[in-house]
Amino acid sequence: MELLTWLNQTAFGEVVFTALVSMLPVVELRGGIPFGVAGLGLPHWTAFWAAVVGSILPAPLIVTYVRRVFQWMRRRMPRFNGAVDRLERKAHLKGQKMQRYKGLGLYLFVAIPLPGTGVWTGSLAAAFLDMPLRRALPSIALGTVTAGLLMTGLTAMGVHILG
Repeated sequence: MELLTWLNQTAFGEVVFTALVSMLPVVELRGGIPFGVAGLGLPHWTAFWAAVVGSILPAPLIVTYVRRVFQWMRRRMPRFNGAVDRLERKAHLKGQKMQRYKGLGLYLFVAIPLPGTGVWTGSLAAAFLDMPLRRALPSIALGTVTAGLLMTGLTAMGVHILG
C-alpha cells in the first residue's frame, strides 16, 4: 500500500526516465542523479534509487556476455574491430589496476564517481579478469550504491549553492 501511495506522489515516468539515463554508458548514475533532481524535479532519494537500479541493471549482462558479443562482432562486423580493440584495451588496463585486490578493487573502482570509472567499465574489467558474476556483482552493486550516495550529496550541495 505504501508503494502505491509513493507511486501516486511521484511521477512514475520521471523515475523510469532517470533509470534509463543511468543505464547509459559514460553517463550512468553520475549523470542520472543530477538529471533526475535538477532536470526532472525528483526528490533526492527517489533519483538516487532510480539511478542506482538503472545503473546496476546492465552489469550482469556485461559481465556474462560481453566477451561473446565482442567475438560475434569481430566475425560479423569487422569494420568495428578497432572499436572492439579499444574497449578490450581499456578493460585490460582498468583490470590490471584491480587484479591484485579483485572484489575490493572492483568495488573501489566503481565507487569513485570519476570519468572512466563506473559500472560499465568495471563490468568490462570483471569480464576480462574472468571474475564470476556471483563475485563481481556484489562489488559492482556496493560500488554503485556508494557512488550514488556521493553523487546525491554532491547534487544536493550543487542545488543548494545554485539555488
